[in-house]
Amino acid sequence: MRKPVVVAIKLVVLCAGVLLPFILRGRGLLWGSSGKARVLSVLEASVRTVDRAVYTSLGRSLRKRDITSPSELLSFSKLPEPAGRALSRAAEIMEASIQALGLTQLQLPPDVSSEDVLNMIANLSGCLPYMQPPRCPNTCLANKYRLITGACNNRDHPTWGASNTALARWLPPAYEDGFSQPRGWNPSLLYHGFPLPPVREVTQKVIQVPNEAVTEDAQYSDFLTVWGQYIGHDMALTPQSTAGADCQLTCENRSPCFPIQLPADAPQGPRCLPFSRSAAACGSGTRGALLVNLSAAATRQQVNALTSFLDASTVYGSSAAAERFLRDWAGAAGRLRVNTRHRDAGRALLPFTPLHAPAACAPAPGAPHAARAPCFLAGDGRASEVPALAALHTLWLREHNRLAAALGALNPHWSADTVYQEARKVVGALHQIITLRDYSPRILGPDAFRQHVGPYEGYDPTVNPTVSNVFATAAFRFGHAAIHPLARRLDTAFKDDPDLPPLLLGDAFFSPWRLIGEGGVDPILRGLLARPAKVPVPEQLMNEELTERLFVLSTPGSLDLASLNLQRGRDHGLPGYNAWRELCGLPPLQTPTDLHGAVSNRSVVDRILALYKHGDNVDVWLGGLSEDFLPGARTGPLFACIIGKQMKALRDGDRFWWENSPVFTEAQRRELGKHSLSRVICDNSGLSHVPRDAFRVGRFPQDFESCEHIPSLDLEAWRETFLQDDRCSSPDKVENGDFMHCEDSGKQVLVYSCHHGYELHGQEQVTCTPNGWDAQPPVCKDVDECADPVLPPCHPSAHCRNTRGSFQCLCTDPYVLAEDARTCVDSGRLPRASWVSLALGALLVGVLAGITWTVICRWMHCPAKSTLPVTEGDAKVPPRPECRMCQEAAAQDLEQGQAHGSQIPLCM
Repeated sequence: MRKPVVVAIKLVVLCAGVLLPFILRGRGLLWGSSGKARVLSVLEASVRTVDRAVYTSLGRSLRKRDITSPSELLSFSKLPEPAGRALSRAAEIMEASIQALGLTQLQLPPDVSSEDVLNMIANLSGCLPYMQPPRCPNTCLANKYRLITGACNNRDHPTWGASNTALARWLPPAYEDGFSQPRGWNPSLLYHGFPLPPVREVTQKVIQVPNEAVTEDAQYSDFLTVWGQYIGHDMALTPQSTAGADCQLTCENRSPCFPIQLPADAPQGPRCLPFSRSAAACGSGTRGALLVNLSAAATRQQVNALTSFLDASTVYGSSAAAERFLRDWAGAAGRLRVNTRHRDAGRALLPFTPLHAPAACAPAPGAPHAARAPCFLAGDGRASEVPALAALHTLWLREHNRLAAALGALNPHWSADTVYQEARKVVGALHQIITLRDYSPRILGPDAFRQHVGPYEGYDPTVNPTVSNVFATAAFRFGHAAIHPLARRLDTAFKDDPDLPPLLLGDAFFSPWRLIGEGGVDPILRGLLARPAKVPVPEQLMNEELTERLFVLSTPGSLDLASLNLQRGRDHGLPGYNAWRELCGLPPLQTPTDLHGAVSNRSVVDRILALYKHGDNVDVWLGGLSEDFLPGARTGPLFACIIGKQMKALRDGDRFWWENSPVFTEAQRRELGKHSLSRVICDNSGLSHVPRDAFRVGRFPQDFESCEHIPSLDLEAWRETFLQDDRCSSPDKVENGDFMHCEDSGKQVLVYSCHHGYELHGQEQVTCTPNGWDAQPPVCKDVDECADPVLPPCHPSAHCRNTRGSFQCLCTDPYVLAEDARTCVDSGRLPRASWVSLALGALLVGVLAGITWTVICRWMHCPAKSTLPVTEGDAKVPPRPECRMCQEAAAQDLEQGQAHGSQIPLCM
C-alpha cells in the first residue's frame, strides 16, 4: 500500500508546486510585494527540498524492494501510516520555511504580525489541519465505540490521546539551543563543567554484558517481558524524520541526522552508527529570534503516530486507512484478514504485507536470492520484530475472529460492522484488564502501585491521557534490559525441543518464516510460559545480542539498542536524571554517596560517575534503569513513579475504559473480570494446559492447569434484545446497509451504517419520539473507489474498474493479479496477443516467400526456345536448356543435365 500512496502524494505535490505560486500571487496578501515574494519563494523552496528528500528515501526503498542495513530496517519498522507521513512532511516544510525566513531577516510591516506569517506558513505547508481540533461526531454511535484515531475521547480536548499528535511534556525540554538541538549536539558544550559522554561509550563501559551474563527471574515468566514490549507498541510509535540529509551516508550532525559516534579505538570500519531524529510535530522546533518581529516560539515536540490509549491498536491500527486494510471485507462478517497462503495446524496466521511494499524481513534459508520475504501485517508495523511478538499478535487476531463468530451467531440481526465493533470493544477491554490488573502491579510492586495508580474511581475528563515523552522514550523502555538473549521454543511436554533449539535473538529478528515453518505459534507460547524472564539487574543490563547484533539479517553492520535509547532521549530533549527524581518527589543524587543510596552496586556507580562526572548529567534512561528495585517490583522508585503516573492517566482519562459504567453493562463487566491471558491462550492455540497466571513462571505439569478449569467469557451477557416501542414501528431494512439499536438519554435510537463499498446519504441516526421516528431512513449509494486520488485501491500496475459495492483490479495480458488482488505481476508466459502476432507473422513470411519465389522465376525465364548450338571460342557446344517455370523445369532439366552433363539454370 506504500507505493500507491507515494505516487499519489507525488502527483498532489507536483500539482501544488505548479499551481501554488500562481494561486498565491493572485491573492491579496497582508503586506507588500517584496515581503510576499520572499515568503512565497522560501515556502516553494522548502516544499521542493523536503519532498526531494522524502521521495528519494521512499523511492530508494521501493526500487530496491529490500532492506540492506540494520538502520534501514529500523527506519522501515518505524514507518508510519499515510496520515502520519503526511503530517511529518507538513511539519518538515513548516520548520524549514521558518528557519529559512529567519536567515533572510525578513522585515514585516508594522500592521503585520508574526502570527499572520506563521498562520500563512502553517496553512500552505499543510500543517494547519493538524494544529486545529478535529470535528467530533455527536451521535449515539460515537458515544458507544471509540474512534480508530483516538480523537474525541475527551469532548473538551478532542486531541488528547489521539494518533499523530505530540507526546505530552511533564517537564520543559532540555535543548542546547533552547528550541531544537539535542543535548550532545555540540561536543564542546559543557554541562556542569563537563561534556556529555558519547552514548556508545556509555553502552560499552556500563551497560553491555556477554550473552551468558543472565540472572533468571525466580518468580516471573518471559511472558511478562514480551507483554510489556507488546503493550508498549500499543501506546507509542515515534516515526523518524525522512527529510534532509541521508543519514546512511554521513557521520556529521546534519538535520535530521544525529549519528552515534564510535570511540576512537573502535575497530576499523564506519566512524558512527546512523541515527535519524524523530519527526517533529507541526509548528514545533522553531526559534523565536529567527524572524525579526516574530515573538512566537515553540520547542521541538515529537509525534506519536499511535493512539495513546490501551485500545488494542496493535490489532486494529490507529488510522482509518490501516483499519480498512486489516478488515476482511470479502469474508465472514466482522472479521479481520488472515493469511491465505499458510496455516498453523489449521489455525489462522497473520496476513502478509502487500507485495509491492519494501521487504524488510529475512528470507528462509535456501530461498532464492531474489525471493521476496514479506513481513506480517498487523495493527502495528513492528509485529515481525521477534517471533514472540509475532505470536502474540497472532493470538489476538484469532481472538478477535473467534469473538466475532460467536457474537454474530448470538445476535444474527447485527450488521457486520456491529459485530466488528463489539468484538473490538471486548478485545480492547481485555488489553486493559491484563495490563492494569495483571502486569503493572508486578512491574511497580504492590506499594508503588497503590501509591501511583490506586483504585479506579471513574472517568475524569480533567485528566490528560496522552502518553508522555519521558514514559515512551525512557521509563517504559526499562523492559529492553529484561529481554533474554535466547528465544526458547518447547515441545508438548514443555521441554527443550531438539528439532527447535533455542535461538539467539540476532538470528530471530524479522524472521516470520520461523513461525510459519518451524512449528508455528505453540512452541513459542510454551517457551514464554515455562521459561523465566531475565532480571534487569544494574550489573547485567543488556546482552550483546541487543548491543552488537541488533537487526542484523544477512548484511554487514549492526545497531546498538542501548545507544539508540540514550541518543533518542537526548534527541527528544529529555532533561537529566535528577530533574525527573525531583518531579517524583525523590531527592536528587549528586555525590557518590547519594548515588550509592539508590544504586547499591558500587561498581556501577563508579563507572557512571567516571563518564558523566555529575549526577545531573546522567541520562534518565540509564539512571532509572540502574536503581535498586522496590519491594516486589521490577523497577526502581523513579521508573515506578513515571510508569504508575502514566498508567493512572491512561485509565482515568479514558472515557471508554472498561470499568466506566456506560461502556459495558454490569453483567458484561462481571464476565470480563473473570477473563485472563491464560484463557486467551487456551481459546486460540493448541495448548491444553496453562498456568492460571501467565506471568508467573512454573514447572510443568505441577504448576499448570487444564484449560477446562480456566474461567472463560459467557457471551450470553452480550445477547441483545430489542424492546419494541409502540410509538415507533419496526424500522425498515436499508438496501446495502444495516442499523443498530442504541439508547441516548433514555430514548430509543437507530444508528444506520452502510455495507463496505457504499456510503450513507441522509441522516445517520433516527430517534423514537412520541410522533414516531423523527426522520426517514437514509439510503446507501455505491462508492466509486477508483476515483480516490489519495489512496487508490489498485496498484499503479493495475487498472481499476468500479463495481457495485466494490472494485476490481484488472491486469493486461500477460500480467496477472498477485495474492493481494491489487498488484499485477508477470505470469511468466507470453501474452495471448503475442501468439497471434507470431502466427500472423509466420503466415506473412510464408506468403511473401511464395510471392518472391514466383516473381523471381518469372523474371528469369527465357522468352524463346533455341535449338542452335552456342559458340564458345572456337568450339560449338549444345544449346543451354531454357528457363521455364520452376515447377516444370525442376524435373525435366535435372534429367537432361544428368544425361549430357549440361548446366542447370538456377530458378530462384
